[in-house]
Amino acid sequence: MLSGYKPALVLKNQASSNSSKTRNAWLRKSLTVTQFIIAQFFIMATVLVSKQIYYALHKDLGFKKDAIIIIKSPWKNRTATRNMVFLNKLHSIPNVALVSLGGEPPSSGNTNSTEVTYKDGKKEVKTDVQLKGADENYMKLYKLRLLAGRGLQAADTSKSVVINATYAKVLGFRNPADAIGKNLDHFNGTKRLQVVGVVADFHQRSLHEPIKPLAIYCGTSKWQTGVFHVALKPETAGSNDWKASIAAMEKSWKEIYPDDDFDYHFFDESIAKFYEEEQHTSTLLTWATGLSIFISCLGLLGLAIYTTTQRTKEIGVRKVLGATVTQIVKLLSTELILLILLAFILVTPVAWWAMNTWMQTFADRTTISWWIFAASGAGMLLAAIFTSSFQTIKAAIANPVKSLRSE
Repeated sequence: MLSGYKPALVLKNQASSNSSKTRNAWLRKSLTVTQFIIAQFFIMATVLVSKQIYYALHKDLGFKKDAIIIIKSPWKNRTATRNMVFLNKLHSIPNVALVSLGGEPPSSGNTNSTEVTYKDGKKEVKTDVQLKGADENYMKLYKLRLLAGRGLQAADTSKSVVINATYAKVLGFRNPADAIGKNLDHFNGTKRLQVVGVVADFHQRSLHEPIKPLAIYCGTSKWQTGVFHVALKPETAGSNDWKASIAAMEKSWKEIYPDDDFDYHFFDESIAKFYEEEQHTSTLLTWATGLSIFISCLGLLGLAIYTTTQRTKEIGVRKVLGATVTQIVKLLSTELILLILLAFILVTPVAWWAMNTWMQTFADRTTISWWIFAASGAGMLLAAIFTSSFQTIKAAIANPVKSLRSE
């Protein structure tokens, strides 16, 4: 190809034929549009994933989650006597506001469920119900909102239960108060439970899963009475109140369970772990977005340099004929802006479909707002204008005498 060029055309930078120029122009434009489609897709996906994670971590889940410590007693050494001794010691720590002994917290990866039957004389409703062991302080500590009836009391046995609003609706009660006093059967009808209260719905697991029928009752078995829920008093700024409280808990633990390590975690941290996969995805998308924008801007800069070089003499002629710098910059930038807008038009429906498909994995999700697309398109457009402006302005203010000297 090189040996076939005519020397006169090579020296005048006119080696390519018109058809070759046309093909190359379409290839450059196609690659530029593709780059910006990929970059804008990553921007839109990153914003939506971040929006959903923020929504999940800041949504009112129906219970209090801040300043609560979860401590599980060792399974092998777990006894009712030891649990009560440690419970009393926790109550005596100054910065502890409230303590509850029961099963898993309101939202947990570990769940226990059983089939419960309700009979009203006309129909029979069998439902898979999640169970949570609790004591009289459980609902107070997590600030579960009572809709009807009462909460659990110290004198209650495992036959008194508090159900959630979803379970009340499954049983056919539109008004939560109508469920109070009704009897439920489980263990094949060998055990009868009486509904004493109805609480507002709260999320038992991550937002990926819907809220399910739930019953809270005074558990007596080993797995229902091995978790200590400790609510701490607000910590003053700059103090070590919580640190001192945790140290006191560890000291009491070693007195009762000398052979077991003291292990604890904050409840809100366990909630955040539900979305570790999404957080990793968000981090990966952020890096991919930055890289794709960088590559796209490099391609755009190369295209701007190539375009201005090819049109150097045209720019010189236009300036001699009276064109202003603004008019020339507009002339050189219009095509680039149109390519970015074309990429935006092509990527928006694809991005919406991909986002909507991903969002279906959440039972409770944020909205796919229009501003996600508008912001990504505007951001990409500004980045492109900023990148190409240096070259276009440089070409516009160049002395036309230099570009037309050979003519």
